[in-house]
Amino acid sequence: QLQLVESGGGWMQPGGSLRLSCAASGSTLDYYAIGWFRQAPGKEREGVSCISRNAGRTSYADSVKGRFTISRDNAKNTVYLQMNSLKPEDTAVYYCAAVGRFFCSSYDSPYDYWGQGTQVTVSI
Repeated sequence: QLQLVESGGGWMQPGGSLRLSCAASGSTLDYYAIGWFRQAPGKEREGVSCISRNAGRTSYADSVKGRFTISRDNAKNTVYLQMNSLKPEDTAVYYCAAVGRFFCSSYDSPYDYWGQGTQVTVSI
């Protein structure tokens, strides 16, 4: 059974950077496409970014394009989300999720495994 654990969240000033990690255990990430999602208070969960199984395809929400970068290190069984130029509207709980197929999705429905989330707060 694949288990995912997010880390790297916290508080940051606007304009700053954070790097989130999604560490897998119980199985190898080689078999999974990975997505990052976020949910702000009072809002629906939204897709932030995703990466295909071999990292050949990535996708970003318009709101984070040019600021966030997703990557994966299958040898370390970890996926990363580098977040630069953070804005207050990036404040949310961030989740990583895995689906056992090649291509990722910006929608949450295909994903079978989810982490517990990590809080990101961007404020002065």
